[in-house]
Order: sequence, then structure tokens, then C-alpha cells
Amino acid sequence: MKIMKFGGTSVGKPERMHHIAGLVTKETEPTIVVLSALSGTTNALVEIGDNIAKGDRNAAKQSIDKLEAHYHDFISRLVKKPASVEKAKAVVSEHFEFLNIILRISFSEALSKDILAQGELLSTKLFSIYLDEQGIDHMLLPALEFMSIDTNDEPQIGSIKVRLTQLLKEHANKKLFITQGYICRNARGEVDNLKRGGSDYTASLVAAAIQASVCEIWTDIDGMHNNDPRIVNKTVPVEQLSFDEAAELAYFGAKILHPASIWPAQMYKIPVKLLNTMQPEAKGTLIVEEAGSVGVKAVAAKDNIIAIRIKSSRMLLAYGFLRKIFEVFEKYRTPVDMVTTSEVAVSLTIDSTSNLKNIIKELEPFGTIEIDENQTIISVVGNEISQTSRIVKKLFESIVNIPIRMVSYGGSPHNISLLVPAEFKTQILQQLNKGMFGL
Repeated sequence: MKIMKFGGTSVGKPERMHHIAGLVTKETEPTIVVLSALSGTTNALVEIGDNIAKGDRNAAKQSIDKLEAHYHDFISRLVKKPASVEKAKAVVSEHFEFLNIILRISFSEALSKDILAQGELLSTKLFSIYLDEQGIDHMLLPALEFMSIDTNDEPQIGSIKVRLTQLLKEHANKKLFITQGYICRNARGEVDNLKRGGSDYTASLVAAAIQASVCEIWTDIDGMHNNDPRIVNKTVPVEQLSFDEAAELAYFGAKILHPASIWPAQMYKIPVKLLNTMQPEAKGTLIVEEAGSVGVKAVAAKDNIIAIRIKSSRMLLAYGFLRKIFEVFEKYRTPVDMVTTSEVAVSLTIDSTSNLKNIIKELEPFGTIEIDENQTIISVVGNEISQTSRIVKKLFESIVNIPIRMVSYGGSPHNISLLVPAEFKTQILQQLNKGMFGL
């Protein structure tokens, strides 16, 4: 059995949903299709929830009406038979009736999660109606019946496997299944989600749970590119990556793949393919255990980075000093991306300002604190690159005129990371594209 996940842009227009139906029905082996919400829907639902939370119910009502009109326009072009149109209208009416009802009740975090779940529920139900209209045999498999997270918001792979396997056995005569990405139930049984990018995570978790032959992630780009195609003119797709390389790229800014989506497939050794819905004939990128080749594969950039320097000639070499520093970040559940040390200072980076004031206050007893905001991490990723001197030489020759704030080298054999002021992001990506790839 294989997994095929389609993101929001892949289902964002009726004709694209038609195209996906053609892709999934070509498959010869049993397939589970994971769908995201239609592009733009999740952002609209976030806006609705935010307006309700602020008490601005008029603005929330306007957003609901606008989104509902969009869905009615969508179904008018998705299905043609009168019976299918009526079914689709009923689905849309049901979900927007719910959104209108919540305007009259007290807002809560649990209610916010219910609001966000509407996008994936709508996209899968509408796709199912279209498949029915086309006479394509399939089964709608509700993710809320098998996807779950624990009290720490971590997926319960064991429970997912048991429940999903049972559901598939109950419908052993079916070869095509449709389910929702992103949404799940939490430890209290409430509707919850896997956070942003969670549809990739769903696909990888489902693939791991059923030991799928492959997990295909279909987007609007033909695989993981060697650089950011939005910034650099000449980029090419990377043919093969190891799981470690892909995880580094995803974490450090490659937008095509969510960072969390790698580990379930990696843990169970499920191949992942990144493919283009608009160009299904393109090879895309294969992610497996083996790197395939030695050398630089790609460059990624992570924005909105804050650099923190703690200077303390008195305490730096004291026993337990670094542990005490990192306990501050642990206390505020703030991940650290990069770390460098010298005899008198520790520099590190974070990507969230939500607890920055509290973190600085607790770090002040350790020494002088300096903050640099508006930084960007540039990560050069490949197989054994930090152990290959010619690659390191070539890298630094490519960026001689760029002010480098920090360098992380040797922590991973797959990654060399550089911290630069955000205004140099475009320049350094272009220079690396030329210097490292000759493009």
C-alpha cells in the first residue's frame, strides 16, 4: 500500500482536484490519499478564530460569509450532476452552519481547534463526492477515528497503527482511501491538530503505521531544489537525499517539506518521494537512507532569527555554566538552532520572540547580554560536507564579501550553517548558487 499526500495548492482549484483524481486512479496498488485544506482556507479559518477571540464577531461573520461564497463557487465548477451538486451544497452548508453557530458561543482553545479542522473535513468530503460522480470506487476514512496525540502533543504511532489497521481490515474490498491531513484527536479525545505543515506529518505517520511501500508528497514544485527558486533564478531539483540531509534542509528553511514529517518515515525506513502535481512526469526527489553521493546537495535559509550573546569572563569556564544557560531556554520551551562558544562568550540563536524578554531577564545574572535581531541562518547541506576540505574551501571562497555573524561547523557531517544579517540573504544565496553549483 502506498501513501499519496496532496497539499493545499494541489487541491486549490476544481480542475486540480479533477487532475488528482486522474493521478490516484492510475495506481495499481492500494492507496491512501491524504488531503490538505483548499489553499487559503486554513489562513481564513485562523482569521475567523482570531476575530472571535478578540470579540469582533462582525469581522468573523464577514470572513465566514466570504469563505462560504468561495466554496459555493468551487463546487459549481467541481461537480456537474444535479445529485452531486446537491450533496456538495449540503456538505458546505453543514460546515458553515457550524461556523455560524460558534459566533454565538464563548471562545476557547478547544473551539479554535474545531474551527481549524473544517478545512480538511471540507476538502476530503468534496473530493469524495467528485469521485462518486466519476464512478471511482473509494472509501472516506475519517482521520479523527485513528490519528491521535498524547498529553505532550506527540503522535501515538502504536495506537494509530492499531486503529488504522482495523479500519483497513473492515474495508478490505476497497483499494482507494481518502483521509484528512493535519487533524487528529488529543489525549482528552478533543479535536486537535498536528500544527502547521501537519498534512506532511499525517502522511508520514500513516506510512509508518502501515509500513507503506512509499510516501509520496505532491506539491506544486518538482522536488526539493538545490536553492530557493523564489530568490535564485537558476535552481535544479535534487535527485536523491538521505533522511538526515532532508531533515536538515526542512528544519533550516526548505519550504517544500515540514521538519516533523521526516522522522516517522525515517524511523520505519519508508521511502519518501517529493513530486509535482502539475508535472507528474518529473522525477522529483527521492528521500531514503542512503545519500546517493558525497558533496553539497542544497542550500536553505531560515528567517526571523534572533542571536543572543552571553559574555562572561568570570563564569564561562565554571562547571555547569552552559547547563544553566540551556536550562533557561528549556524552561521557556524555546529551541536553540545554533551554538558557538569562545573563552569569554556563548552565542546562540532562537527563532521565536514569544519569551525573549523573560529569557533575557533570566540570563542577565550570567553576564552581559547582547541581542541581534533580523538575522538569517543559511544552511549548506550535503553528504559528508564538513569532512571534505575542498568543499569547505569552496564554500568560504563563495562568500568572502558577506559579513558572517556565526558559523556552525562539525556538529553534523551533513550541514554547515552560517548566520548573516537578513539583508544579505538574497546575495549569499545567489553567490552560493554560483560558487557551489556553478549555476
